[in-house]
Amino acid sequence: MSIGFYDENAEDFFARTKDLPPLPQLARFTALLPPGGRVLDAGCGSGRDARLFRQMGFQVTATEAAPRLAALASGHAGVQVLVKRFDEMAWREAFDGVWACASLLHIGRRELVDAVGRLRDALVPGGALFMSFKYGSGEREADDRRFTDLDEAGAAALLAKVGGLALLESEVTGDIRPDKAQERWLSLLAKRA
Repeated sequence: MSIGFYDENAEDFFARTKDLPPLPQLARFTALLPPGGRVLDAGCGSGRDARLFRQMGFQVTATEAAPRLAALASGHAGVQVLVKRFDEMAWREAFDGVWACASLLHIGRRELVDAVGRLRDALVPGGALFMSFKYGSGEREADDRRFTDLDEAGAAALLAKVGGLALLESEVTGDIRPDKAQERWLSLLAKRA
């Protein structure tokens, strides 16, 4: 459902998000990585952050489930964006950091433990994982997309079920998009144990 939305609206979504400023959490995430380290941008959208990681000297692997958006992101980020869903990821200790910015929120609550577990497995021991979700506690459909919202209690339960991740910080912030400033987000920064 959500993949179809991003494929059908790829050009519009790309145009609206490719030049947004980076999240403040990006600097805290990259501070945990070794210079020139390996980063997975999981569900990279327009490729905005994958481009930044590449410009910062990291080795970047990027994925996007919507093929048309992946093609646009590849050109923008300057890296090949793999067309891949979370349930197709099978990396083992391949990355120093995994960045899942506003991407896991489209995974159903039942599948979320598996998806986050796959991202944990993709990390080297001590590797950093960033995730962000719209703030709340339910599952819903809006604008032809599925959303799983998380609050602090939901995040704690998710991390407990996944196991092997230590939460470093949790933060509730506003949206960086001016037209969505009223929306709240939960950002999580964790480390593989």
